[in-house]
Amino acid sequence: MDFRYLGNSGLKISEITYGNWLTHGSQVENDVAKECVRAALDVGISTFDTADVYANTKAETVLGEALAGERRESLEIFTKVYWPTGPGGKNDTGLSRKHIMESINGSLQRLQTDYVDLYQAHRFDTETPLEETMTAFADVVRQGKALYIGVSEWTADQIREGHRLAQELNIQLISSQPQYNMLWRVIEDEVVPACEELGISQIVWSPIAQGVLTGKYQPGQPPPAGSRATDEKGGADFVKRFLRDDVLTRVERLRPIADEAGLTMAQLAVAWVLQNPNVAAALVGASRPEQVHENVKAAGVKLEPEVMTAIDEALGDVVERDPGKTEENAPQTRVA
Repeated sequence: MDFRYLGNSGLKISEITYGNWLTHGSQVENDVAKECVRAALDVGISTFDTADVYANTKAETVLGEALAGERRESLEIFTKVYWPTGPGGKNDTGLSRKHIMESINGSLQRLQTDYVDLYQAHRFDTETPLEETMTAFADVVRQGKALYIGVSEWTADQIREGHRLAQELNIQLISSQPQYNMLWRVIEDEVVPACEELGISQIVWSPIAQGVLTGKYQPGQPPPAGSRATDEKGGADFVKRFLRDDVLTRVERLRPIADEAGLTMAQLAVAWVLQNPNVAAALVGASRPEQVHENVKAAGVKLEPEVMTAIDEALGDVVERDPGKTEENAPQTRVA
């Protein structure tokens, strides 16, 4: 496993980071989820990412149980706050001081830890003053409940303003967690340059485009049984944007490129995001331990310039690059 600094901090994280969105507490049984975490630890992954909203807090509980007994100082545990949790009451959502303070306490209890290494704003809250949000985050840091602050799916302008306030409050905002993969490159024109300037790294989710870049979805064919595209608990909604025949046909052109590089298509996809110097880690999930063992083989892989060019040529115009998609896909009002 290779390790990278997160932003301009002194914190090192594993460049393959284990994430439990859509798996722990919902898609797979708890014993299998724990086996996946054990597999991650066995291959050298030390960084684990979750969120209070995943399976409505159950994912944090499963991760906490899976990591119990491990040396805490050897781990980096990340979680997030924003989306509705619990019964979904009027203050059970957003980035208000009330919700942040209550959420960090709940997350720590479920994760069985005194602190998280990174506490992330899961989306931008348009209905709470950013000063209130950042002040609450600063207090969480000063109380020793989080070491660093991050954001997820914020625009470049939002990141700039959040970073300015973090500096005023003497806390470190060091990470951005956006969707990023060969097919979805909307952060490249605005978010990445802003983050490079500010000393912020990307921890990217969906590096294999919810499984599309593995090549398991074929043009003109129904999704394989048991795949994410058939998961009505949430996975199907996220993957459907890529399940167009023109996209799937282009993805098939990646197969010989992966073969030539001696990688599976999934490994090629994970390795591709790690070529971006502003990316500190690729988030990978797993519903089976063997998936962890396969994905981790992308760590430390260097793709030559001609391979990167071949990938661009194979995918052509099906790649989404519009930076406006970040704001377009964000909640415009607080979700209740």
